Amino acid sequence: MTSSTRRIERALISVSDKTGLMDLARALSAAGAEIVSTGGTAKAIADAGIAVVDVSQLTGFPEMMDGRVKTLHPKVHGGLLAIRDNSEHANAMAAHGIKPIDLLVVSLYPFEATVAKGANFEDCIENIDIGGPAMIRAAAKNHDDVAVIVDAEDYPGLLDALKAGGTTLDFRRKLAAKAYARTAAYDAAISNWFAEQLGDPAPAWRAFGGKLAEALRYGENPHQNAAFYRSPERRFGVATARQVQGKQLSYNNINDTDAAYECVAEFDPARSAACVIVKHANPCGVAEGASLEQAYCKALACDSTSAFGGIVALNRTLDAEAARIITEIFTEVIVAPDATDEAIAIVGAKKNLRLLLAGGLPDPRAPGLLVKSVAGGLLVQSRDNAVADDMTIQPVTKRAPTDEEMRDLVFAFRVAKHVKSNTIVYAKDRATIGIGAGQMSRIDSARIAARKAQDAAKELGLAEPLTKGSVVASDAFFPFADGLLVAIEAGATAVIQPGGSMRDDEVIKAADDAGIAMVFTGTRHFRH
Repeated sequence: MTSSTRRIERALISVSDKTGLMDLARALSAAGAEIVSTGGTAKAIADAGIAVVDVSQLTGFPEMMDGRVKTLHPKVHGGLLAIRDNSEHANAMAAHGIKPIDLLVVSLYPFEATVAKGANFEDCIENIDIGGPAMIRAAAKNHDDVAVIVDAEDYPGLLDALKAGGTTLDFRRKLAAKAYARTAAYDAAISNWFAEQLGDPAPAWRAFGGKLAEALRYGENPHQNAAFYRSPERRFGVATARQVQGKQLSYNNINDTDAAYECVAEFDPARSAACVIVKHANPCGVAEGASLEQAYCKALACDSTSAFGGIVALNRTLDAEAARIITEIFTEVIVAPDATDEAIAIVGAKKNLRLLLAGGLPDPRAPGLLVKSVAGGLLVQSRDNAVADDMTIQPVTKRAPTDEEMRDLVFAFRVAKHVKSNTIVYAKDRATIGIGAGQMSRIDSARIAARKAQDAAKELGLAEPLTKGSVVASDAFFPFADGLLVAIEAGATAVIQPGGSMRDDEVIKAADDAGIAMVFTGTRHFRH
């Protein structure tokens, strides 16, 4: 087949999303194309005074079984699949009264949206499209002759093609590629929903799909290509956010903003304001306070050097007071559920600062899947939705923590969940004062976190290290007492950790010998 232009003489339209439908139908009609349609789409076109042939007139069969059977017919699929310059195909069409279909426009039943709104099992099943994907795949396979559109965003390109006299092969191939991607993503959403309904954590086949949100300038590094895709999951964050201002987000911005917003969601906004500052996917400062301004100042004090050029995530509506102080230093992104008009105006003075309003906070308890690529495969796991408030925290030392220590311990463990392993977090007054992240040994994380706290104390002009009288959290158990001894030497008075080491008794004894309190959570928070 050559790259010849194909005139559109007959189009079949069946869309659940009627966006742009009337403009498209009018243009097709004006170009002399016959329009065949189904159900509600046919009615909408007819009501607009545009000539339309109901698909039942084409097939000779009525829509039946509540609309489940309407386009699954040789006169539809033969019209889509017939190769125009193949004499055998042409003879078959003539023998059976099949007319060619030059354009297929389909938007599938809204399965993803039905699941997202919490519909029951039966309603979700009824919103699985059968005829639509079958037609899409048929038309896409025969793209040498047939154009297929699955997205209203492609209507303008089609209208331009109509004005030019028809569709080019290059245009049809691009539409076909998009069509197969759409049915793949659609089937992926269905199969993953089924696995969730069945409680199957490891189905024999896994597929994931998403729709392009935007092509990015580059990936982690300038020589890498990248793009951002939205998945069917409806979770507040970067994917739901409205970017109020600032230049385009980069790959690293999106990754870091997601890390910051997931962390700040651990802190109930009804209880207190919270701020998380992230640099290179790790929190460098986290704090709770009576206001966002106070929480930010406490978080910044943990590591003001690393906070420069960081991501700031907030758990409440950004107000003017917080906006003023956050914009005093260079910040890449501010993300919050919402913002006041005054705060938006203040941030607006920094033209390159991105402000994202996510519309809500993600639920840290919600289930979900995390996917990571490895050579030749995918690693898939359920989201770490264990929340410190739900854990049975058990004192294991002779001295139990005080109420104040316990508040800080729970705070520190919430933060440790979102720091790369191995993780050590020192905290005091519901604010981090030292964070050790991503080290090969836990003792190194403990040393780095203590050193960070010392640096912060010097910057604040304090004579004593901030770790004196602090608490410490470890994302996983202490395999030896050495890491704990570093924390004790730094001045920590209480420790929270999962427990479960073969040397737990040795670690507990070291805590008792130092007179500090230790609690076990029974839950590990590795994050790689």
